[in-house]
Amino acid sequence: MPVINVDADELRRLTGQENKSEEELLDDVFELGIEYEGETEEGDLKLEFEPDRLDWLSVEGMARSLRYHYGEDRGLDVLSMNDPEWTIEVDNTPEERPYVTGAVVRGVDLSDGVLDSLIQLQEKLHATMGRGRAKGAIGVHDLTMLKGAPLTDGAEKSIRYTSMSPDERFVPLESNEEMTPQTVIEEHHMGSEYADLVSGMDQYPAIYDDIGLFSFPPVINGQRTEVTAESRDLFIEMTGTDQWTIDRMLNIVCYALSARGGHLEGVRVSYSDDAPGEYAGAQVERPDFSTKIKTVSHDRIETTLGVGLDRETVVDCLERTGLAQTVKEDDETGAVEYEVEVPPYRVDVLHPVDIIDDIGRAYGFNELEPRYPDVATVGKRHERSRLEDAVRETLVGLGFEDLLNFYMTNEAENYERMNLTVPSTDDASAESNENAVVGDDEPVTILETYSEEYTIMRTWALPSIMQVLESNTHRAYPQHLAEVGLAMTVDESENTNVAEYRTVALAMADTEVSYEDIRGRLQALTRQFDATLETPPTDHPSFISGRCAELVINGTAVGVVGEIHPGVIVDHDIEVPIVAAEFRLDALQ
Repeated sequence: MPVINVDADELRRLTGQENKSEEELLDDVFELGIEYEGETEEGDLKLEFEPDRLDWLSVEGMARSLRYHYGEDRGLDVLSMNDPEWTIEVDNTPEERPYVTGAVVRGVDLSDGVLDSLIQLQEKLHATMGRGRAKGAIGVHDLTMLKGAPLTDGAEKSIRYTSMSPDERFVPLESNEEMTPQTVIEEHHMGSEYADLVSGMDQYPAIYDDIGLFSFPPVINGQRTEVTAESRDLFIEMTGTDQWTIDRMLNIVCYALSARGGHLEGVRVSYSDDAPGEYAGAQVERPDFSTKIKTVSHDRIETTLGVGLDRETVVDCLERTGLAQTVKEDDETGAVEYEVEVPPYRVDVLHPVDIIDDIGRAYGFNELEPRYPDVATVGKRHERSRLEDAVRETLVGLGFEDLLNFYMTNEAENYERMNLTVPSTDDASAESNENAVVGDDEPVTILETYSEEYTIMRTWALPSIMQVLESNTHRAYPQHLAEVGLAMTVDESENTNVAEYRTVALAMADTEVSYEDIRGRLQALTRQFDATLETPPTDHPSFISGRCAELVINGTAVGVVGEIHPGVIVDHDIEVPIVAAEFRLDALQ
């Protein structure tokens, strides 16, 4: 979770509570959900909080929430700004990083530690929302050192976000000599740290003014526009792979600088018609301080918090968390709901439950009286959980190491590298598939994948064990691995269209290992649970033909056992034989 360093005196000054003791101050931030983690060598407080509240990544953001908590500020705060004088013209940008946003902040005093606070906010946003600068990177420049080029079709000042040639030269931060982008990546300490972000690009991203190159995002800014404690007017630019992300990062920075007396000025972003990304041909003004509306019913608030509240208390709690509301009552039923307006810097509010959480914090979770639940049952472990532990314990006793792998995988690992064909989603072909084998069911697909490595939910666990063996070829053999874990498939007979089940997978890798070894272990396992085991021959693409059998436990076919096919072993860069098995956990009940 994020941890930031905060000067206690500065926090008192920004909240107007200069007479509060440190103990009282820490109690107040704890009520917000912020925990004290000690002090730095300089005596600053180290404060930790949940990663969703990114507006708390600065002392200004924490102070804002405390002022609301104390009741000194109330309701929604949407910043005002002057009309744009500057335009960012976007053309010929790298497809890997097509988006940009920006703002101008004038008259901000960066002395007395304010610049350090801004740098900390910048780096913490990079590490969290910016995903290490990969998704979004922030550049802050001294506005007085920029020379705006004449706008293409007007008289306003502009800078240009585009690509640069490998021969371009500029003086980067913390350097006194000109360098090319490639030299920066290879020799500059900051360049080498972020080299991976641009290593695969045909052209590097660049930002120019009328003088020349002044920013090489997301790697480093130029020395010419370096911000110092004497700087008063700032130009903020952010580039990234997602417009929504960098716009929200910009909002958080703008609110922090506004709290320091900065006056905001908009920036126009003009995308060329052939610009990559969804904003091609668009012209937008930033920062985007639009708000969003979430609706929550009074009944749901009371049910979730477990306490009765009148309307006035709910409204007071909402206003003391920086939210605005409109109360609506149904004329027929009398049901009350609140249309809650969320400020631009609150990137964490995604659901009505987030609103209820704010109400609970403002009301005070310590004020909620504990009570026994209205049920007559006593909590205990589920029988399935008992069975899982019993199977794990037995497998460990048989010499296997217990694993816990990711349930998400991809089609190549789940099917292709195991000699299976990726199932067709065509209904006719699915119905005609009479030769289904363990693992070849239709997978549950993840719609918005974060990584190409995780696109589906696994349909069986044996591929996960093969990946572990692949990663451990440098370790000594034998390697006996087992996992009791989750697998799932598409099943239209289920209400969710997804069938989830627990599966048991085990594998033995050694220089000399055969079908009889794994068969003996399975016999011992089933005997421990008073189950019968039969192994009639069968065929499976992942196993050697003639050295593979169906697992029949208590008269029901539940899995497969055999010697892994040499093609599968070679594809995983393993050089020893492997025997393996997989079956449904509920077969041992």
